[in-house]
Amino acid sequence: MRAVVQRVTSASVAVSDTIVGEIGRGFLALIGVARDDGEADVELIALKIAGLRIFDDAAGDMNLGLRDVDGAILAVSQFTLYGDARRGRRPSFIEAAPGEAARALFDSVVARLRRDGLKVATGEFGADMQVRLVNDGPVTILLDSRKTF
Repeated sequence: MRAVVQRVTSASVAVSDTIVGEIGRGFLALIGVARDDGEADVELIALKIAGLRIFDDAAGDMNLGLRDVDGAILAVSQFTLYGDARRGRRPSFIEAAPGEAARALFDSVVARLRRDGLKVATGEFGADMQVRLVNDGPVTILLDSRKTF
C-alpha cells in the first residue's frame, strides 16, 4: 500500500462539480492499494498517517501531529500510485489491486483512522474526481507499507 501525504491548509475533492469531501488544516492522503495488500498493510499505513509529525512547533521544527493542531485528513483513493512507467510511455497498472479488493482495503484504512479518533473526509471511490489543495510548505511525504526498513 502506498500513500502520498501532503500537509495542507485546506483541501477538497469534487465529483461532477459537487464537493464530496473537504477539510481545513491537515493532510491530503492519496492512497493506492496493491493487488497483494492485506490487513497488515492497512494497519501500517493507517498508523504512519495518524502518527506523522509534520506540523511546525513554536520553534519551527516539525514536531506536531494531527491531534496537536486539531487537523483532519482528506483520504482519496488513487490506483495510479501503482503506475509503472519504466517501459515505454504508457504506464502499466498491473500491480494495482482490482476495484472491489482495493475499495475494501481503502475503506479499512479510513475506518482505522476514524477509530483512532481522527476526522476523515473522503472522495468517491472509483469516480473521476477533481482534487484541490493548498499544500503547506510544501510538505509531501511518501509512505509505502513494503518499505518499512
